[in-house]
Amino acid sequence: MKANLVSILIPFKNTAPYLRECLDSILAQSYPSWEVIAVNDHSTDESLQIVQENAKQDARIKVFENSGAGVIHALQTAYAKSSGTFITRMDSDDIMTPDRLQIMTNSLLEHGPGHVAVGQVTYFSHRGISDGYDRYEKWLNRLTAKGSNFSEIYKECVIPSPCWMVHRTDFDACDGFNPHRYPEDYDLTFRFYEAGLNIIPCDKTLLYWRDYDHRTSRTSEHYAQNYFLDIKLHYFLKLDYDPKRTLVVWGAGFKGKKIAKSLIEQHIEFTWICDNPKKIGKKIYGKTLLPFQELDKIGASQSIVTVANEMAQEEIRGYFKKLGLKHMTDYFFFC
Repeated sequence: MKANLVSILIPFKNTAPYLRECLDSILAQSYPSWEVIAVNDHSTDESLQIVQENAKQDARIKVFENSGAGVIHALQTAYAKSSGTFITRMDSDDIMTPDRLQIMTNSLLEHGPGHVAVGQVTYFSHRGISDGYDRYEKWLNRLTAKGSNFSEIYKECVIPSPCWMVHRTDFDACDGFNPHRYPEDYDLTFRFYEAGLNIIPCDKTLLYWRDYDHRTSRTSEHYAQNYFLDIKLHYFLKLDYDPKRTLVVWGAGFKGKKIAKSLIEQHIEFTWICDNPKKIGKKIYGKTLLPFQELDKIGASQSIVTVANEMAQEEIRGYFKKLGLKHMTDYFFFC
């Protein structure tokens, strides 16, 4: 294993229009000690030829075929072929800034094992960025600037899949890409959190994140909302749930119903509350929806909040504060 070598793992499938720009951004890195482990996930366009052409010109680029099918198998294949001290991922349709690898390796060398190096991101698209992606980018970058990403981990994926780096030893301790659970980037983020890794703050954009209609996260069923909710609930019950306290679910929209149904299926008792007068008193899945003021009577509790409206969330935060309850201990925002 070469000292301080960075292994850049790149699964790719039918991204020919973007691959050259992606690889050029890696070739332009100020940090020279890297290897690209590119894994072809059964492309039917010119993607494989493009990577092979680059591999002929630079021996640091290595190309393999996916031993299975899908991005998780491709990542597993890539990791098995890698030999770097540091591990990072890159998506084949994105662009690194020239100093991304240098900044991340410097951060990890300075802070040592037990840390995750991250960077700020900028979305770009030929048609402009939607309001939703713009809000997500700003929210994510605010967290990254402080290194406080894990404080909002149950809301959304707080570490962008193509913009992190860790020590290989930490990656192995987190079980790498072994779990076959989608969305795979969100699952890995939770395992970083579970392992107690610390996020190193970063105030610089290190990745340009491309958005387009047929991007995998837009088209694959594995990135549908229900998969995100399943992962949130799985890790909440594993890492933060206290069965000695009353579990409360706040909200009866799509997310609230999905969480409630899953808890019922797992035979986990909970109280279901909301602030919608039209729903209070109704039964869903055999559970009666109670007014949110029930929290005053419950005592020791933990709340999963599934209310998405930002103004309503602020009011809910104020209500919890009034009750003396703490975020990420007594209540958790799932959206």
